[in-house]
Amino acid sequence: MYMHSFTGGGTLLSLGLTMILYTMFVWWRDVVREATYEGHHTKMVQLGLRYGMILFIVSEVMFFLAFFWAFFHSSLAPTVEIGAVWPPKGIEAISPWEIPFLNTVILLSSGAAVTWAHHAILAGAKQQALYGLLATILLAVIFTGLQAMEYVEAPFTISDGIYGSTFFLATGFHGFHVIIGTIFLIICCIRQYMGHFTSKHHFGFEAAAWYWHFVDVVWLFLFVSIYWWGGN
Repeated sequence: MYMHSFTGGGTLLSLGLTMILYTMFVWWRDVVREATYEGHHTKMVQLGLRYGMILFIVSEVMFFLAFFWAFFHSSLAPTVEIGAVWPPKGIEAISPWEIPFLNTVILLSSGAAVTWAHHAILAGAKQQALYGLLATILLAVIFTGLQAMEYVEAPFTISDGIYGSTFFLATGFHGFHVIIGTIFLIICCIRQYMGHFTSKHHFGFEAAAWYWHFVDVVWLFLFVSIYWWGGN
């Protein structure tokens, strides 16, 4: 209704989003309580959660595979409608060796920082784990800021044909995943500060770390295929 400018559409959208976010908050709050205070997360339950997270990441791989498929379908055999060249005629591609390369270094560094935090948790070094998480979150925020700056300064838009569509959909959804992962890590940082994680009981953090490494790997594929290969 909001998209079609119906009266009250914005109110209905806001109400729906508020209800969804509240449901998510209460659900995950209960999961944290069950894991931390009530002792319901036995080894078998944790195994089920691990399988669930793995399957979720696999589904995310398929999600991004669709965007890469669209990109390579159009770039490997460009049609005459776009000039039979890639990038299409009239498109000025973004240099991969400026913001994209800097973002690659930042994201890989954040992956190293979250691994540092993981090893610190395993070793029982709570302060080190906190520092590692804070470093990861800081790098994630910098990455998101640079990505937003790149979008503002990009010489093309999402409406500029197949190149703009595939570029902004792939990198935009990756950016959305970075934001979700950052929120995930912020919650883990708060839980680490509150002493929720131990060396033997920290799946909440492991799930966040797995998700973050997935985001890292997707970015590497984006950098190599869309920025470097696809921009030349």
